[in-house]
Amino acid sequence: MQRLQTDDSVASGRGDDLPPCDVTIVAHDIGPVGGMELVLAELITGLTRLGHHVTVIARVCELPPNDKLIFHRVRGPRRPFFVAYLWFMLAGSIAVSRWRRGVVQTTGAIVLNKVDCIAVHYCHKIGRSTPSRQTLAFRANALISHVLKRFVERASFDANRKAIFVCVSQGVADEMREHYPQLAERLVTIHNGVDTNKFRSGANGADAARMRVRLGIPQDRLVAVFVGSEWERKGLGPALHAVARATGWDLVVAGAGDEDHYQALADELGVGESVHWLGVVRDVQVVYELGNVFLLPSRYETFSLVTFEAAASGLPILATPLSGISELVRDGENGFLITQEPGLIARRLDELGHDSALRAKLGERARQAALQFSWGAMVAKHHQLYRRFAESSSLEASQIKGKRSP
Repeated sequence: MQRLQTDDSVASGRGDDLPPCDVTIVAHDIGPVGGMELVLAELITGLTRLGHHVTVIARVCELPPNDKLIFHRVRGPRRPFFVAYLWFMLAGSIAVSRWRRGVVQTTGAIVLNKVDCIAVHYCHKIGRSTPSRQTLAFRANALISHVLKRFVERASFDANRKAIFVCVSQGVADEMREHYPQLAERLVTIHNGVDTNKFRSGANGADAARMRVRLGIPQDRLVAVFVGSEWERKGLGPALHAVARATGWDLVVAGAGDEDHYQALADELGVGESVHWLGVVRDVQVVYELGNVFLLPSRYETFSLVTFEAAASGLPILATPLSGISELVRDGENGFLITQEPGLIARRLDELGHDSALRAKLGERARQAALQFSWGAMVAKHHQLYRRFAESSSLEASQIKGKRSP
């Protein structure tokens, strides 16, 4: 295949006049819950609207029927992770060999095939997944999975040096340049998007009011919202310590994790009744509507879709300056960049708690910043990238045919 330039034309998303093509998307899971899963769902839906014929190879694909969408299910275990990961790598590779059509993009290093694009949602040379529970079995699974993913990532990236690596934020692209310098010329950044119609202040006020009553949160209490799983990595511990030091705040937690462990910590800190557990929430926009501030003192992020959703919902952001977040949050303008130090977080909570006008101003500016990141822009940039692959492949086929002609 001809070499593709990773220039500004891809980053700009220009290319609306380009015709659609066949695209194959390979992933573990696709659907409305989960950051990576939702991004893929929006990408596939947008591509079919543009006329692309999309083949999906995955374990799960929760998308409505579409005459331009073909789904090939890869059946297999989902737990423990390292077993499921290896199973999908083998079974998914066979499926890709059998059913691939047109431009092939994988979601990370998950199959053995040579492909055209690899979407980098996570750089395993930097980030490390944390166990959802603190038992020996869960910790062992997390350690084995981390070592496995690092090894497979390097092997896959080395084998696909001619592929384009689609980084979900500029921060991820910077990590790739640092740890995989041989791929520097093959990188392109295409930011994830956010549904700014779904996530907006006032759209779910009645539902949020009912949720407040159901959770037993008094009307005079302020609410900090924490959304996400992998609670150790995302900083739920520092968040609890901060709420314990601040005045007048409840904490609402949406996501999956070791609730018993963190409830015990909240009880120990004296804020057990001020912490509310929602589990995995499909209509997470209602959770943002309930909140007065979004809190995420995470150790590692690559884009942090939940932070963009919270910003689009008009919440002031309190988050660590990591990939994606640092491209959205301007300290003191639409939120505050924090560390994992509970005292600093508590001071920011108290500052926002005593100044409703400041909360409103930061929240409004947070939404304005989020408006720059749309699903439409993300889809348009992928559309152009895939079309350039298709054109390059057609040109190469023509050249080969010409050489064979007498």
